[in-house]
Amino acid sequence: MATCTHLDQVTITEMPESVEGCEDCLRTGDKWFHLRICLTCGHVGCCDTSPNKHASGHWRESGHPIMRSLQPGEEWSWCFEDELGMIIREVTGATRIPPSPLG
Repeated sequence: MATCTHLDQVTITEMPESVEGCEDCLRTGDKWFHLRICLTCGHVGCCDTSPNKHASGHWRESGHPIMRSLQPGEEWSWCFEDELGMIIREVTGATRIPPSPLG
């Protein structure tokens, strides 16, 4: 079974209580679909179904490899470097998010 080789870069282990939305879309006035949080720095970006794909863009710009879904009821994380999905048990909490502007 494949294992993520970047777990040592996870510094965010408690999800924020709430977020306003995709940080980049809010700054530019754009819309997002689903939200993701970088587990290295806490940057909140939008998923690759969103027009601007800010979460994966953050990875390409910063090199921070692991993000987690902020969608209600979802606890999965994704390592962009290893192309591997996983549940990281050490990361806990749930985040209140606004409704998606794109549905």
